[in-house]
Amino acid sequence: QVQLVESGGGLVQAGGSLRLSCAASAGTFSGYVMGWFRQAPGKEREFVAAISRSGGITNYADSVKGRFTLSRDNAKKTVSLQMNSLKHEDTAVYYCGANLYGSSGQIELRFYEYWGQGTQVTVSS
Repeated sequence: QVQLVESGGGLVQAGGSLRLSCAASAGTFSGYVMGWFRQAPGKEREFVAAISRSGGITNYADSVKGRFTLSRDNAKKTVSLQMNSLKHEDTAVYYCGANLYGSSGQIELRFYEYWGQGTQVTVSS
């Protein structure tokens, strides 16, 4: 079982950048596909990005493609989401998830077994 802790959220102006990190403890980190999801007030949690176990394959939602970059460091058991050119509509709680059995192409929540507590990202317009 892996435990996940997100950090790096905050308040930023539109056009700015933030870097979110997710640290894993316990479990074999390199055995998990890692993903980021977000949930805005009144909306369902939605897929943002995912990265394969080796880090060689990434998958992004169309809404963030070209602005967000996902990377991982298996030695440090961390995954990072660099968010650039932030928009007001990126405002949400961002969650890190771990997917043990699937692939980075799976964007549904049901494929992710473990979740962090979330970190708030607020983009002022």
